[in-house]
Amino acid sequence: MDLKYEDIKDIISESNENNKSSISESDENIKGLISQSHENDNNTVSELNETEKDIITKSVEDTKTKKKTSSFKIFIYDLIFYAVIIFACIYVIPNYVLQRTIVEGKSMENTLEDGDHLYVEKISYRLGLLKRFDIIVFYPYGRDSDEYYVKRIIGLPGETVQIIDGKIYINGEVLEENYGKEPILDPGRAVQPISLGEDEYFVLGDNRNISKDSRYPNVGNVKRENIGGKAFFRVSPLKKFGPID
Repeated sequence: MDLKYEDIKDIISESNENNKSSISESDENIKGLISQSHENDNNTVSELNETEKDIITKSVEDTKTKKKTSSFKIFIYDLIFYAVIIFACIYVIPNYVLQRTIVEGKSMENTLEDGDHLYVEKISYRLGLLKRFDIIVFYPYGRDSDEYYVKRIIGLPGETVQIIDGKIYINGEVLEENYGKEPILDPGRAVQPISLGEDEYFVLGDNRNISKDSRYPNVGNVKRENIGGKAFFRVSPLKKFGPID
């Protein structure tokens, strides 16, 4: 069968139309697949974003909780710290470390005068560190009594003290000292040798002739357990502010 040129041209044209239609359908299918893929990707991204938001939110909440817990712990620690400080100031320091005392009377003139305010430390006597000529505060009638004396240590534990012709003898030798305001007129019981025990001290006031001290039976030897502390600093009057000699 012979085909004419026009017939061949029509066949080719129809074929092209069919191809274009196929291509168009394929393009539409591809576009649909791409669009669906994009939608799926968007959904996945959205889901990821929500998960990330949840994670971040939980992290922030955990951080806030930790901060609250940490702040509460710091508050408790501060509360305990200040409670300890207050307890130390109210109880420990006055009873075991430092105390303020007022001199009453003239028995320690000219070193201390009536009304002087002193600081007394409570460590030396507990550790057995008291020395001759230290000024101490003690309770002559025991710690149950509120009455206290302020005197100077003259005799130490284990020594023998005697007063002869106004002079003080320690273990038979004259004691060189310049604290007495006047020569001693009344030796009291120290007219005879006085032996001190292992925890006893012999004390005198610097104003020897008006002082009630270890020369007299109502005071006697001072036991370590009745010592309140060592006077070391005068805070009043201000003109005499400073360490005590």
